[in-house]
Amino acid sequence: MRQRKAERINRAFYIGRFQPYHIGHHTVLESIAGEVDEIIVGIGSAQRSHEPENPFTAGERVVMVSRSLKDLGIDYYVIPIEDIQQNAVWVSHVRSMTPYFDLAYTNNPLVFRLFEEAGVQVKRSPMHQRDIYSGTIIRKKMLSGEDWEQLVPDAVAETIDKIGGVERIREIARDDVGRI
Repeated sequence: MRQRKAERINRAFYIGRFQPYHIGHHTVLESIAGEVDEIIVGIGSAQRSHEPENPFTAGERVVMVSRSLKDLGIDYYVIPIEDIQQNAVWVSHVRSMTPYFDLAYTNNPLVFRLFEEAGVQVKRSPMHQRDIYSGTIIRKKMLSGEDWEQLVPDAVAETIDKIGGVERIREIARDDVGRI
């Protein structure tokens, strides 16, 4: 029996809430894909949905990201990760939910520090026009009826349309007398 030499897979981890996944996220992942063999995308705050700041479910976000990454030309895993509200053990929690990864990408100072303290190599994510590509801005545009579709990959716009996402955001943003 011939033994194969094990190849080292350079796998990176990138987390976000993706409420919704947008062109900024996609551009970051395209950049990361040029540096590694595989990417794990963590869907953060997976337990949150149907809230003005977190309108989409973890499953809906998995679909948005997965469909958007199909043409990336790299193996990827999209994994929901619930908040645990215990920063000291958060990296262990993430590791228990994901395949092994060599490297994490983030611009969040707390997340950067937590990975660093846990001995994980961390790099800052390249930012892409953050003043334009922001989940907050996109949700506000959906709420006000402005054009938002050009800020997200086509697969995301299609998913949001299919689930009635804009209508959901407008409904959950209303108060008890119907005002937004």
